[in-house]
Amino acid sequence: MKKNFLKSAAALLAIPLAFQAAKLCLPEETTASAAQLRYYGDLDGDGRLTVFDLSIMKSGARDFSILDAAQLQLADVNNDQWLGIDDIRMMQDYILGKIDKFPAGVSCEIEEPTVPTEPPKPIEEFAEANLAKHGASLPSKGDANLVVFYVDFPDCRYTYDPDVELIEKISFGEADSSNECYPFESISAFYERSSKGAQNFKGKVFRYTAKENAAVYGPDKVKLAKECYDAFADEFDFTTMDGNNDGKIDATLFTVPAEAGDEYWWPCAGAFGAPEYRVDGMAVGHIITGFAQIISPTDYFDYTSSYCHELGHCMGLPDYYLYSGDDSEGMHGAAGIELMDTDAASDLSAFSKLVCGWFRKDQIQIYDPTKDTQSFTLTNAQTEAGNCLIIPYGELAGDYFSEYFIVEYSSLMHNNSAVSQKAWWTKTGEGVRVYHIDATTEYGWNVFFKYSSGSEFTNNDAGRRLIRIIDDTDTDNFYHAGDVIDSSISGFHWYDSNGGQTVEPGIKISVDSFENDTYTVTVSKE
Repeated sequence: MKKNFLKSAAALLAIPLAFQAAKLCLPEETTASAAQLRYYGDLDGDGRLTVFDLSIMKSGARDFSILDAAQLQLADVNNDQWLGIDDIRMMQDYILGKIDKFPAGVSCEIEEPTVPTEPPKPIEEFAEANLAKHGASLPSKGDANLVVFYVDFPDCRYTYDPDVELIEKISFGEADSSNECYPFESISAFYERSSKGAQNFKGKVFRYTAKENAAVYGPDKVKLAKECYDAFADEFDFTTMDGNNDGKIDATLFTVPAEAGDEYWWPCAGAFGAPEYRVDGMAVGHIITGFAQIISPTDYFDYTSSYCHELGHCMGLPDYYLYSGDDSEGMHGAAGIELMDTDAASDLSAFSKLVCGWFRKDQIQIYDPTKDTQSFTLTNAQTEAGNCLIIPYGELAGDYFSEYFIVEYSSLMHNNSAVSQKAWWTKTGEGVRVYHIDATTEYGWNVFFKYSSGSEFTNNDAGRRLIRIIDDTDTDNFYHAGDVIDSSISGFHWYDSNGGQTVEPGIKISVDSFENDTYTVTVSKE
């Protein structure tokens, strides 16, 4: 959203429907008929599109039961039979004057609106966030909170020192596709799109100069954390930062100047090293430390993209890049780009969204191996309608922590819109891609993915791995209409008992057609 949006809220309240202002402004004496005259986006029935309607839409997208049937119909401004982020984004753009109409045809005056007996399909129940079983403190669904300490030191100051208001906007601001740093215009906006509105990401920013020089805190992050929290304990209630009610502050970011160096301040995330420490009676959950700073009011891509990656760890996602060998990139090619790999400039993949609980139940398609041939549709993963296809190896675990292929159609829209800029070698960046997953879990002092990077069970990343992209080469390894994915494709095999990808898949995937931003694929026995 534009910087002046909130400051101009009073002015926005008075904005009528722009293209038929005279016709749609209701006379004061016809207040009773206001409830009868309904327009797309006008959820409070006053004949105007304002921030009040936007607020109702946001609340309804998270709990559609608060809207009546007519409101559900009128909130679907993009006319896709869903109520969610895309409608909210379009509503914001309309109020700000970026667009002058909705796909649903918002200009129509409805003298006697027809209330549908069956409302358009609202946000359905999301699948379970199975990643929560891994014990991470930051919830992937519902309210998720981040405390940001923007810190410098007496001997290491910021060359550009943004005020708290700007840091909060960059961290937690509204979506704005015109922003120079889009799709990383804010951490909140990125995750709202990626989660399809399932995660309500918010937080609080504090600006702080540490008492001692930078070298004192490099090897002792607990010292810095305690000092920061103690400095503000009397002026802020940190119990409000526990979105999942687990007794822990969901996540904390300590970000420092780039000049602090990468020996101790390369961005990383992990459990807090002093579990006995309490802030307002709350334990401190996962913490992030890093030197990805805000360069200017319009240059902060590395700040938001780096910490979006680290926040994935706070939700329980591991690194997808490799810890062994000369090549750290976990997945190669145009299809291999993923936020949790080395390319922190893209959306999360179907697998990440699956375990985070960001698919609705009817968006998870599962191949039935008892049937010879089945066809499926794959909708754009960077939209709310984005879905996936799972092809299990044997029995699929109910929590998806087992071995399978997962297929999606990925595009360069929305959260992937910066891929072609940051990954300059990408050819098309769009099409069908297939991941080979082994999400088997291991139980130790906590629950974790057995075959994640660096695990002793991966044979130095040469054997079973949590996630691979098939046809793992530095090419345009997406698939398009007319392509066939079968055992001749490198990586399109199941793991054998030694961790080698040698077991014939027994199936092939035919990419049949691409129409209306949707791929049709057929899975058949080979």
